[in-house]
Amino acid sequence: MHSAASIVSTTVRGPKLLGLLPMPAAAALALAWGTRGDLPWWLIWCAALLACLVALGAAWHGGLGLWEALMAQAGAMATATGALALPSWHCLAKPAAMVFAIAAVAAGASGTRGNGRFSFKPLHAWLLLALGASLAGDVFLMLPDRFIPGLVSFLLAHLAYIALFRRGSRWLAQRAALAATLALGAGMYAFLWRGGLPPELRLPVAVYVLAIVLMAAQAWARWQALRGPAPLCVALGACCFMLSDALLATSRFVQPLPWAPLWVLSSYYAAQLLIVAGVLRSADRAAR
Repeated sequence: MHSAASIVSTTVRGPKLLGLLPMPAAAALALAWGTRGDLPWWLIWCAALLACLVALGAAWHGGLGLWEALMAQAGAMATATGALALPSWHCLAKPAAMVFAIAAVAAGASGTRGNGRFSFKPLHAWLLLALGASLAGDVFLMLPDRFIPGLVSFLLAHLAYIALFRRGSRWLAQRAALAATLALGAGMYAFLWRGGLPPELRLPVAVYVLAIVLMAAQAWARWQALRGPAPLCVALGACCFMLSDALLATSRFVQPLPWAPLWVLSSYYAAQLLIVAGVLRSADRAAR
């Protein structure tokens, strides 16, 4: 029997652990010398510091690899700087999270051979394609008037995730998950249409909604075929991705949400971390 605690990577010890210290140190400095004293500011930075420290502890105890922990820390900093409108720091932290995720996959590919050499299987290749497209989407969405390129980039990411989740499982085999995600996607699209979705975006958004719905449904089909904590993490990550996109679309097209970047980005980085960690653990298990 495999428990959730069994989804671990090699414990990060010694000098490598020092690479995880700059981000919690930066968050602590921001708390110590920040000029804003309102409660939301303090709560957000405290949450970012806590997330950085949790990632540090998870790496120390073996729950996360070095690059995965750095991804989590960068995601926490990107979320905080996005919520608090600190564009200079945000432009550094946001792409850094996906760069660290890509490094985690590269490290996982080399680890599957046990000799430090890269062994990119189709699973690693699809995951790298999804993360590379996500990185492009992150950059586009930080730029003015680049929503369509960002949408296309994340559409490619979801298509890559669909291809990845198809490996080792039948196509959309979990009918209950497919029905649930289709219903949620249709409801969300109708909500956006009635809320003021621009006519020129109706077709692109419809295609995007269908892609993310199928991605989430296929993630649950993969869990049904493989079972275990790692596939479950991937399926939960897919659901977090749906939540993040729903929040982003609602805030952009229907009604601006209070502290929208906080909710959008925190669920987005949770999604990517769960997917990356779950897929890499599945690959490690298959290689043994």
